[in-house]
Amino acid sequence: MKIVIIGAGPAGLGAGWRLHECGNTNWTIFESMPFVGGLSASFVDPAGFTWDIGGHVLFSHYPYFDEVVEKSLDGCYYQHHRESWVRSQGIWVPYPFQNNIRYLPDNVRDECLRGLRELDGTLGAVNNFREWMDTVFGCGIVKHFMEPYNLKVWGTPLEQMSKQWIGERVSVIDLARIERNIAEQIDDVSWGPNNLFRFPHRGGTGAIFEGIAEPLRHRLKLNHVVVAVDLDQKKLVFQNGESVSYDILISTMPLDHLITACRDVSGDIRNAVADLMHNSGLVVGLGIEAHRDDSKCWMYFPENNCPFYRVTNFHNYAPAHVPGSATNRYSALMCETTYSPTKSVDKDLIIAKTIDGLEASGMLSSTERELICSRYLIDIPYSYPVPTLKRDAALMVIQPYLENRGVFSRGRFGAWKYEVGNMDHSFMQGVEVVDRLLLGSPEKVFNGLC
Repeated sequence: MKIVIIGAGPAGLGAGWRLHECGNTNWTIFESMPFVGGLSASFVDPAGFTWDIGGHVLFSHYPYFDEVVEKSLDGCYYQHHRESWVRSQGIWVPYPFQNNIRYLPDNVRDECLRGLRELDGTLGAVNNFREWMDTVFGCGIVKHFMEPYNLKVWGTPLEQMSKQWIGERVSVIDLARIERNIAEQIDDVSWGPNNLFRFPHRGGTGAIFEGIAEPLRHRLKLNHVVVAVDLDQKKLVFQNGESVSYDILISTMPLDHLITACRDVSGDIRNAVADLMHNSGLVVGLGIEAHRDDSKCWMYFPENNCPFYRVTNFHNYAPAHVPGSATNRYSALMCETTYSPTKSVDKDLIIAKTIDGLEASGMLSSTERELICSRYLIDIPYSYPVPTLKRDAALMVIQPYLENRGVFSRGRFGAWKYEVGNMDHSFMQGVEVVDRLLLGSPEKVFNGLC
């Protein structure tokens, strides 16, 4: 059985790793880019600053993935306690926002509390993400954080989004706990699966997947862009004129691109693909020739005085992210902004607007602004697969069709499931689809069972 894998991101490398581990020798990975890692790759700019494609942190739900990462990094990583904050009302509120509203001005705090106390606790009539927010968080928290922040992140009308994806992604409300935090002046900051995370000593997040790819290099071909998939003949055609046949195809390219590349696909399938929505992103990396005495890991920005929704103090993750590892001299701010069909952004102005927003939100002083020595822009055409109301019905049409033709579409944009789209989820999707093919094991991650 000849297995071909499209994409050397976390899912594709997970599949390759598992095939290699099983002793299978009849497989190849084809990657369109000249590097591995996909959305988890990292880059060094001309000034010597390292940047990720957005704010990644390494935490895992799966011991198998942990062991692979340990091998790939050979123990060369830092371990950090998450310190994340929300910028609201001109002050810093510890994350999660809803558990720490005691920091807010009295009138805003009381508005949030009133909204919480008026909730009736029933979710029966909730049909979408916007209604879910109103029902779970109340009008105050929705007004001051949940709605403006999520509009910035998703770039999608919240009424068009499902509530099914939420799971562990959002800390839901415990009113008694919030009232105790206010009364006793308690900081409540430990919630969440990424409360403790690891990060490579050097090379950014990409170092993880460079390490994972190392024993697979003999079966990895870069710079191979798929332009056509013949499902009947089981053949791929690449932009460089090469072609390859397969028995089984594991694809991690965006699902809509895969269907576009497939020949002779029915109108029903193409109509279903039209119901899949995604957003795009711009990462602005700013290197500053100044030390920043700021222990925060990353920060959320729900308000409209800045274009970005999140900023990472990337120099705090690893000194090697700045030139010469000289964090006493340099700092690095990584800022993320979403764009989409319903949220336009002027790419030509995004760096300037990001700098203005950093100053307006208290992240950058006028003195530091003059000390910016590097400006780096990463455009991410596919950032998040948006969990819309129509998504699941579309996937129930597309995925069985592909599997019946010997094609298994996995990974963040192959599965098109945001809720299992982290690095660990994506890697394990690759591992588990191989176990299904070789051993008949169930795919728990892809099917949302773990």
